[in-house]
Amino acid sequence: MSCIRFNTPAQRAQMKAQAPAMLTAEEAAALHPAPPVTASKIARLRLLAEDPNPRIRERAALDYHLPEEVFEKLARDPDPEVRACVARNETTPCDVLRSLATDPSERVRGFLAVNFFVPSDAMEVLAADPSPVVRDLVRWKSELATA
Repeated sequence: MSCIRFNTPAQRAQMKAQAPAMLTAEEAAALHPAPPVTASKIARLRLLAEDPNPRIRERAALDYHLPEEVFEKLARDPDPEVRACVARNETTPCDVLRSLATDPSERVRGFLAVNFFVPSDAMEVLAADPSPVVRDLVRWKSELATA
């Protein structure tokens, strides 16, 4: 027996008519609101940021509810992947993003270059970066912004 279905045009039309309507992102978010940020969540994030495993610290660095002082600490983390996650996070404070503009890791500076929330003075530093990859990412992002 074949697993291929051969539907007639009438069957396809009926299936299309009965298909659920597609929701916009805003409608879907309204149906599934995020839980409130509690003191216990912030305490857990602080613990994750202190974990000896850098992959766990990366997860903390990507969270939108991380306190500013924890962002600052993770921006100085010895693991470049943790700092790259700080650079990627859209809620990282501007001063922390500025501090990453001269990070020794090209990967960190590259992620910073494509973050749309980086202040313009930090982008100027990245535009003059010694790495051609970082400079190309800065140029690519500026082309996206003007398109």
